[in-house]
Amino acid sequence: MSAVAKETQSRGVNYELMEAMAQIAREKSVDKAILVETLEAGLLSAGRKRFGQTADIQVKFDEPSGRILMRLTRRIVEDAEDLAQEIDLEEAQQSDAEARVGQDFVQELTLEDLGRNAIAAAKQVLVQRVREAERERIYEDYHDRVGEMVRGTVQQVDRGNIYVKLDRSEAILPPREQIARDRYHQGDHIKAYIIAVDKLARGPQIILSRTHPEFLRRLFEAEVPEVAEKIIEIKGIAREPGSRAKVSVVSNDDKIDAVGACVGIKGSRVQAIVRELGGEKIDIVPWSQDPVVFVTRSLSPAKVLEAQIVDPEAKILVTVADDQLSLAIGKGGQNARLAAKLTGWKIDLISKSERDRQKDMEKRSRIDIEDLEGAGPKLREKLIRAGIETVQDLLKTPMEEILEIPGIGEKTAEKLIEEAKELEVRRGRELAEEAARVAEERRIQDSAEAAAAVAEAEAVEETPATPPEAEPEQDEEPGDTKEETRGDAS
Repeated sequence: MSAVAKETQSRGVNYELMEAMAQIAREKSVDKAILVETLEAGLLSAGRKRFGQTADIQVKFDEPSGRILMRLTRRIVEDAEDLAQEIDLEEAQQSDAEARVGQDFVQELTLEDLGRNAIAAAKQVLVQRVREAERERIYEDYHDRVGEMVRGTVQQVDRGNIYVKLDRSEAILPPREQIARDRYHQGDHIKAYIIAVDKLARGPQIILSRTHPEFLRRLFEAEVPEVAEKIIEIKGIAREPGSRAKVSVVSNDDKIDAVGACVGIKGSRVQAIVRELGGEKIDIVPWSQDPVVFVTRSLSPAKVLEAQIVDPEAKILVTVADDQLSLAIGKGGQNARLAAKLTGWKIDLISKSERDRQKDMEKRSRIDIEDLEGAGPKLREKLIRAGIETVQDLLKTPMEEILEIPGIGEKTAEKLIEEAKELEVRRGRELAEEAARVAEERRIQDSAEAAAAVAEAEAVEETPATPPEAEPEQDEEPGDTKEETRGDAS
């Protein structure tokens, strides 16, 4: 190939390379200077693979001409041994007749001089650097947007993963972050919540979710202006994605009803959110600083008869009507579970009849302090003044506090406690025996009712059926159709 043809081909390769770089810079939003720097480094590496690691090679991108200039500098010697740094005098004089031993010989290189493999390696370096630059750009653009709701277009669905196009970036919606009812296809529009931007991820760095509780908050902000403007505050969210959610709200403006604003006219606002979530039911609960009131509201649609704090730190006992118990618990315990998650309280649900039974048992198990035979009238008065009105109160009171009551020494206290224990054991035994007796009576009654039901069923089965011909004949009017038919048949 002639020098002119070689130069022409080199210019063509340079032009194509520059066009490719410009296209990459536009489509991938990568700084062209980074591409040039990367290409120079890649070609330098390719040149040293071709001529030797110690070769003195300079690579420079010429901006005005759009060309890549490469030069190899070697020292002229009579008989070259190190071809990476030396060149024979005879070979040098073929290009420059005035070349002399000891001089530096500068050779202009083209991409073809590097060899096909070297060029491919340089291209791979460029592609890799473009990917790294793109990942850095995505991270810089999105790591501060974690917690935002975004809209995108489904690009691909592969092995349960949904790949979503977001402007100039790609995100992934993993199966674990999808609502079970969701069905998306290529080209569908989708809303999701950014939960993470992973700089080290091998695939898409932006991780999306549609199951995160905060996704529901963002949907309310989009549909309810008062929420977006902080007039209405969402205090908490408890959610079982695709099935049901409870949202507690409070208004910072007395003139605006928090629940009404979130529901919208004829339910328009909340129904838009329900449709987006594939039919997920949403209960909007008015928030209250009073835990009893808040827990009562959170169990909606069940109606609560009574609620009281059992453990100041964790537990509330809630009583509902017998026919409301299953509603309060919900299918699979869902309603009670979401209410507990929303309020942060452990909720013990009990029916009214069971609660009445418990209260009756508590009342009957109570032993007044007057029943202590070892305590005289004056001592009983002192105990009552100290807040000890029952035997149960006495057993719960620490010994140190009992000894602080005037007139009670250690021996007296021990005697009182011993008698109190005996009384409690005796009362407990009596109540247990009574409960067992009631249970036995109920069992006998149930057995009798069951036996009666079985006997009645057996009697019905044994009653012979009346044969058709034994049925009493009915007088028929003259000209009856059935009679005429029988006549014809005979």
